[in-house]
Amino acid sequence: MKFSQIYGNASVKRTLRGMADSGHVPHAILFYENDGCGALALGVAFLQYLNCKCRHGGDSCGECRDCNQISKLGHPDMHFTFPITSGTKVSGAVKDLTCSMFLPMWRELFAANPYFLENELAEALGFEKKAGAITVKEGGEILRKLSLSSVGDGWRGIFIYLPEKMNQQTANMLLKSLEEPAEKTIFILVTHSPESLLPTISSRCQLIRVMPLEVEEIESSLMDILGGGSDGHFDGGPSPSLISQAATLSAGSLGAALQMINDSGDVSLYDELFHSLIDRIKDNDLSGALEVADALVGLDSRERQKAFCIYAGACVRKLFFATREEEISMSGITPQERQWYVAAASSLNPKFPEAAQTILTRSVGMLERNVLQKIIFCNMVTRLFVAARKR
Repeated sequence: MKFSQIYGNASVKRTLRGMADSGHVPHAILFYENDGCGALALGVAFLQYLNCKCRHGGDSCGECRDCNQISKLGHPDMHFTFPITSGTKVSGAVKDLTCSMFLPMWRELFAANPYFLENELAEALGFEKKAGAITVKEGGEILRKLSLSSVGDGWRGIFIYLPEKMNQQTANMLLKSLEEPAEKTIFILVTHSPESLLPTISSRCQLIRVMPLEVEEIESSLMDILGGGSDGHFDGGPSPSLISQAATLSAGSLGAALQMINDSGDVSLYDELFHSLIDRIKDNDLSGALEVADALVGLDSRERQKAFCIYAGACVRKLFFATREEEISMSGITPQERQWYVAAASSLNPKFPEAAQTILTRSVGMLERNVLQKIIFCNMVTRLFVAARKR
């Protein structure tokens, strides 16, 4: 993957080029992104740039043997670690599983969409209803790979996707290698939750923030990816209004925007649930609000439950702007939605949007820790109900 194929984050690309061109390449980089903003793609492009012997114009050539192998995630000196568990595609005791067993699905997913989300990875690997982890067994596999000589004379890349899914024992196994890797070996870590990452890991890495894209960048990227014309017209594809809605609600994540378009039925369901929840909260109907909590519990996977919370966070942002006439154009509220959002915002505590964002983020964290969904959503709805009361 070439830098030119990655949307946005021009400053990150400049930083990575500068590292490679100057020869000052850190032994470990920790990319921090919001889910689906392209950090993994940037890491792959960086390794490709490091190894390309024909790079020019600030980018790899994309045609040499190393470029071809790296772009397909098939280079022999390129290794991947990510959270796994047993599921429908690879079964067995979790303690016996390694990421190498899942590599074909991993590569296929990246080839189809390098901006994939966590829930899409879980679905692709066959364990969408379970939480994956980076186990001690996988830590041993990383050390085994590091003990082997590199196949080529270029850079070896050890990718760890979501290192926050490592436990203390696994992390401790890797500390020395992270701090003092072999010559021309780089660790590339991608996290969505740096605050959950063990300090012993993060302190050994150079942190690079991968920024969310602007709404306009998301829209133009979607047009490019989905093949729309300059006038926004698609033949049998998503409508310009759906493109605009996805860009607005994606919170700067191209992966989230793509998922919204691919799963437009899910987006409609999330929108219906959010509207129903807020209507009941503003009508002081706690019993009705808890019925919405039951509907959220009934969603068929934790990943879709997380997706609702993220979608609801984007809608809460609209509530924040709804009563600010001079700023409402920033919210992405369509003319059809405006009346509902203005009425809802006017009925709620002005501090509700800020409190709601905290509550929704906390709910996502609880879902990731496998807390019982009934507890999560009853707690979430009750807290939202209390936060909405006018004071």
